[in-house]
Amino acid sequence: MEVIKKRPNIMTKMKQNKFKIKKTAYETELSRLQLELLKLQEWIRHSQSRVVIIFEGRDAAGKGGVINRISSPLNPRYCRVIALGTPTEREKTQWYFQRYVEHLPSAGELVIFDRSWYNRAGVERVMGFCSDKEYKQFLLACPTFEKMLLSDGIRLIKYWFSVSDGEQEKRFQERVNNPMKNWKLSPMDLEARNRWVEYSMAKDAMFKSTDSPESPWWVVDGDEKRKARLNCINHLIKQFDYSDIKKEPLELPERREAADLKRPPMSTQRFIPEIW
Repeated sequence: MEVIKKRPNIMTKMKQNKFKIKKTAYETELSRLQLELLKLQEWIRHSQSRVVIIFEGRDAAGKGGVINRISSPLNPRYCRVIALGTPTEREKTQWYFQRYVEHLPSAGELVIFDRSWYNRAGVERVMGFCSDKEYKQFLLACPTFEKMLLSDGIRLIKYWFSVSDGEQEKRFQERVNNPMKNWKLSPMDLEARNRWVEYSMAKDAMFKSTDSPESPWWVVDGDEKRKARLNCINHLIKQFDYSDIKKEPLELPERREAADLKRPPMSTQRFIPEIW
């Protein structure tokens, strides 16, 4: 008699996968992934591709940590991180997407949006910074706007970072207690803390209107930071069918001697104090 094994549901799998990664294993894998990111960037440059990556999600969900691990090893000439502040009075009179359009990539560039045009569907909606009409117009216009980007050849990848309310509270408390992290907490963050339900409703409505096979949302479980970083970077890399662009090996030429060079005495220069 054939025994039919019960297939575990997705929540069971997630609970079974809640192990923590040791620091040494995490750093080893992160280094490997960052090397692949360098290869990917070189391929983007060589193929003259244009790539946009959007990072959205709950406050303290870990977006910034992942963005830092992606961008830090890359050549900043061809990788830009965009984190726009509150729109100016002039920008408020423009087409809503206009201030984001000017930051879109040129050929060979990768642009990362640390929050994006989806502010209208999230913080602006929840905090009342836009009217109901503006909000509804955004949900209707956004899929069309993204189709325009895709049809023009821009590669668009969207990540939503999720975090449990308990873990978010823990991270908020850490920011309160740690002077090095106080800057991460704004009055807006504290107000958002009291509107968990409203943000949940806004996120669900946003997904309903803007998640599509052509422009999908990819959700990252941010409760365990190390796993979130590795999982997100690994997923990002796998979105591209890239190849390792071979370059000519670098060789340092012999240093040219300058026997006749006369330089001013070092005593004429101002050196910083050596306290270490």
